[in-house]
Amino acid sequence: MDSRAMTAQSPLNLGVLVSGEGSNLQAILDAVSAGTLNARVKVVISNRPGAKALERARAAGVSALTVPHKDFASREAFDAALVSALREADVNWIVLAGFMRVLTPQFLDAYPGRVINIHPSLLPAFPGVDAAKQALDYGVKLTGCTVHFVDHGVDSGRIIAQRAVPIEPADDLSSLAARIHGVEHELFVNVLRAIAAGRVLPFEG
Repeated sequence: MDSRAMTAQSPLNLGVLVSGEGSNLQAILDAVSAGTLNARVKVVISNRPGAKALERARAAGVSALTVPHKDFASREAFDAALVSALREADVNWIVLAGFMRVLTPQFLDAYPGRVINIHPSLLPAFPGVDAAKQALDYGVKLTGCTVHFVDHGVDSGRIIAQRAVPIEPADDLSSLAARIHGVEHELFVNVLRAIAAGRVLPFEG
């Protein structure tokens, strides 16, 4: 990518929400560190204490917070706490990188058209949890991953980009999930580059 194009837009200020290992987060952090993604990860927030993604953030010098959802009486109260932490970090795009919670309208209204997610299937096929297992159980020959805007449904927002992953005859859940993850890392970063360059704009739906 032309370095002059990188400076044409202000860097994205990202808030990343995570629940687990954080391999997609790591791909984003690596791209930022390498200078190939015009962005700053301002804060990483997990709803699960001890998530490995928090270690990845701290190793990169990024603020890492835990906001346990079990500490709140309602989804709305939990989301209000997330919004407060994200606003304090001054972020302008929200990235869901393995965040295993459904966001409320209250959260989405705080960042309209600026919340994106990656899902391990070719949506609208196999939404929700265990998408790779769903694909294997159904017997399809092709699956993949999707980056999409988040709306009030479950994995139902407007699709930004997709990448296909063939299912091999010898695949089990572990091997298929690993290959999907490898493709996710590249696709997610590419979408963020497109947002940073102004080629993908906030979705007004």
